Amino acid sequence: MGPIPLQRDIVQRPGIPAGRADTRPAAHTSLPGNLLAPSAARRFLRAALGEWTGLGLPAAVGFSQRVAEDAEVVVSELVTNAVVHAGTNVELLARLEEATEDEVAALVLEVSDHHPARAVRSDRPESGSAADAAEGTGLVGPDEPAEYGRGLQLVGTLAERWGITYRTGLKTVWARLPVDDWNPFPEPAAEPEFQQGLRAAELLAPSARRALRDDADWAGRGALSFLAEASDLLAGQLDEDIVAALSGQLLVPRLADWCAIWLEPENGGPSAVPRLASVWHRDEAETGQLRTLLEQDPIRLPERVGTGPVSMPWPGGEEGGGETEERAVSALAYRITSGGRNLGAVLLGREGLARVPDEVTALIEDFVRRVGLAVGAAREYTRQATISRILQRALLPGKVADIPGVTSSLVYEPSDDGVVGGDFYDIFPCPGDRWCFVLGDVQGSGPEAAVVTGLARPWLRLLAREGFGVGEVLDRLNRLLLDDAMEAAEAAALMVAAAGGQQTADTGQSRFLSLLYGELVPLPGGGARCTLASAGHPLPLLLRPDGEVRPAAEPQMLLGIFDDVAYESESFELAPGDSLLCVTDGVTERRCGPLMFDDGDGLAQALAGCTGLSADGIADRIKRAVHEFAERPPDDDLALLVLQAG
Repeated sequence: MGPIPLQRDIVQRPGIPAGRADTRPAAHTSLPGNLLAPSAARRFLRAALGEWTGLGLPAAVGFSQRVAEDAEVVVSELVTNAVVHAGTNVELLARLEEATEDEVAALVLEVSDHHPARAVRSDRPESGSAADAAEGTGLVGPDEPAEYGRGLQLVGTLAERWGITYRTGLKTVWARLPVDDWNPFPEPAAEPEFQQGLRAAELLAPSARRALRDDADWAGRGALSFLAEASDLLAGQLDEDIVAALSGQLLVPRLADWCAIWLEPENGGPSAVPRLASVWHRDEAETGQLRTLLEQDPIRLPERVGTGPVSMPWPGGEEGGGETEERAVSALAYRITSGGRNLGAVLLGREGLARVPDEVTALIEDFVRRVGLAVGAAREYTRQATISRILQRALLPGKVADIPGVTSSLVYEPSDDGVVGGDFYDIFPCPGDRWCFVLGDVQGSGPEAAVVTGLARPWLRLLAREGFGVGEVLDRLNRLLLDDAMEAAEAAALMVAAAGGQQTADTGQSRFLSLLYGELVPLPGGGARCTLASAGHPLPLLLRPDGEVRPAAEPQMLLGIFDDVAYESESFELAPGDSLLCVTDGVTERRCGPLMFDDGDGLAQALAGCTGLSADGIADRIKRAVHEFAERPPDDDLALLVLQAG
């Protein structure tokens, strides 16, 4: 990647002649000066692009996808930069420019902060004129850590050009992204998709007009819209601290002047002290002082208090509903609950009112119920993810054995869905100078799959060390799966259901297993004798030094379905320079729309391109090919094993 393209300071927005009003399609919003702003910016931009597409933007799939992705990356990096390094609220403007004689059509993104004295961060250019040009542009260089500034490299790569505009009290970083095709736009209309995106952005950072509180409006038609949008924002969060931060921003300044949220410890008893998770004030300068006051006296609501509002003392002042420093003030507390459990409390304050209207207190109570549901869901996810990580570590070997004369490379990436996966692997020594390797995949996921994995791997080791051949090991493992494993998996599902969890829909059905199992015997002259069998598993592929690729086994029945199956093994010599690739279906069935990675022997073709690489090089090349096959991250466990004879 070359040096970042640098732009000198400019007085006007790029592409707008002096004295001419800008009537082109544009969308503007304000965002909070915190780390939630980038996601809100991406959501707002997607809504704006969707709106413009409906108004005449060329609707070709490739064009729309490319522009949307590049624009989201650019706006995310610029907003993050503004929030982290300026620390103020952020203004986002997106607009479309028509093609002219000198310029192609373009999407222009402008991100402004209110701290122009703070420099825009960037990595220092390597040397030469680019480094000299950085002086005076506001780009910081020499002593910045490597973690900062990489985003501007992305902006410089994706944008046709970019620059910085300084105005009184405002600094704007802009980027111009070229558009391949262009259609003239009709007058913009208020479409639901754009309005929904605008509403989501306003919920996080209301404009000055919306910051003016209108209790009658909120108690009437505004309440349902607020609750619906708030539910949508909170429901997608899987971290309780983010839920607390979002909740404070949603309440202030619409329904309160300040807000504090305490969360009870996950396993705390009566003596546990609640944690102050979030403090939000309409005047950011007051937030620190308010937090200091609240930390001195954690809120604990009496057990008799339900979910309704409770009048509380004003922090550092008199009881709510009285006069503090000659001001009418009101402070209310609400209990956060979910499933009958106390999860914490919300404390909020209103100035200028001796009493909050009943309609508003009822609206806040409805909102706090949604906060409780979101916190409860986030904690449930965290518990499940923690259990899954512990199970995953327990079900996989801490270290795989080194095989004399054979180099191995393993890649294992569990899907990030919060539940234990079904893929497992193992390499272990056996008597008789044999080395056994396993790559398996249990159908499904969750506790039942974990039970089968926890039984299959030690059974395999036991059978192999008893001296059974490859085919005999699979025969006996198949019978064991049909008996003990199925009963244990069903018992695990019932235990989960009894503990309040969800019983999977397929409980009671056969919990089958695909497995690739083999053994290697090192040869005196180099290489190894390989014997293996595939039971319903993606077939292993053998790569010769001349680039030839062929399957190294024949397909056979899955384990755990029929009890009268006789499994056959195949033997061949893994000569020096040969490489054996073993994968799970997370590789072969990686999807991009209707296509899969292994369609048209895609895996074999990718492996043929790995000729001459080491075992680690092959594993890395195949892993990258799988990830790059589709834009979305893999949604299944990914495991692959490379064995290369020296």
